[in-house]
Amino acid sequence: MEQVSDAFTIDLRRLTVLREVQRRGSLARTAEALHLTPSAVSQQIAALAREVGAPLTERDGRGVRLTGQARVLLAHADLIAAQLERARADLAAYGQGGRGSLTVGCFSSGILGLLPAALRGLGARLPHVRVDVVEAEPPDLFTALDGGQVDIAVAVDFAAGPPHTDRRYSRIDLLTDVMDLVVPAGHRLAGRSGRVPLRELAVDPWIVGHPRSCVGAVARSVCAAAGFTPDIRHAVNDWAAVAALVEAGAGVALIPRLVRPLYEGRRLGVVGIEGEQPSRNVFAAVRTGSEQDPVLSTAREELRRTAAELARLGPDR
Repeated sequence: MEQVSDAFTIDLRRLTVLREVQRRGSLARTAEALHLTPSAVSQQIAALAREVGAPLTERDGRGVRLTGQARVLLAHADLIAAQLERARADLAAYGQGGRGSLTVGCFSSGILGLLPAALRGLGARLPHVRVDVVEAEPPDLFTALDGGQVDIAVAVDFAAGPPHTDRRYSRIDLLTDVMDLVVPAGHRLAGRSGRVPLRELAVDPWIVGHPRSCVGAVARSVCAAAGFTPDIRHAVNDWAAVAALVEAGAGVALIPRLVRPLYEGRRLGVVGIEGEQPSRNVFAAVRTGSEQDPVLSTAREELRRTAAELARLGPDR
């Protein structure tokens, strides 16, 4: 490998590819996420290795893994990306941020229960800013955020998302979204006063989201914490469909209060759960360094305001 030249330059697009390899863990998954071929990903990494004069990947069985030099480079890449975002924010602030566009990436129940009021507030404050909404979840949501296809990500904490310590993102916690246990109207527990151990539902068929979604991941982890593996008969991510299946007697489900309007009018029973109520932490993230962008700053303020209003309304929202 060549030594680093005095005219040291790095193609930032190749750094983005390397960061995605770190997130996805393989060239094939990186290629799929970035809509490239595995060969193109490999070429980008090889070109970056020549630029920096250090090996960035090494063989690991049939795949590859990042070298120590690659991890050193990625630590600097986070700082470089943050500084570029600060420059972008400063330029936007110079023009007062009264115009432009904003793309919000958000999970489905957040689009239903959180975004509408926040977008109305944002529209009133910045009427000349175009806002687009994209439904997405980690890890794809944060790939889009890294690549600039999304400007602000609204997500739920779960294993596929970034940790709180990830320096690439500046995040704010928005709300704790409680999940209700919903059963058919004729269920043995429907109408029971008091709270029941979740484990009593271990014998029931369950309606749960797909394993890689936040919907499915949270429900599975809640059941595991209660000491059982749910008997999943239906894998469904659409909350209106989940409520319809419960009403039809097809099973029981955990449904977040953010989507309560979807099931309030149905013939369902909401059962109180013994102990700590299952919940999801909802947060918003932007690329580190972009926090002072006037449009992003206003959007975060409106998201925080809306979340606080939902929390004030409590369980009857």
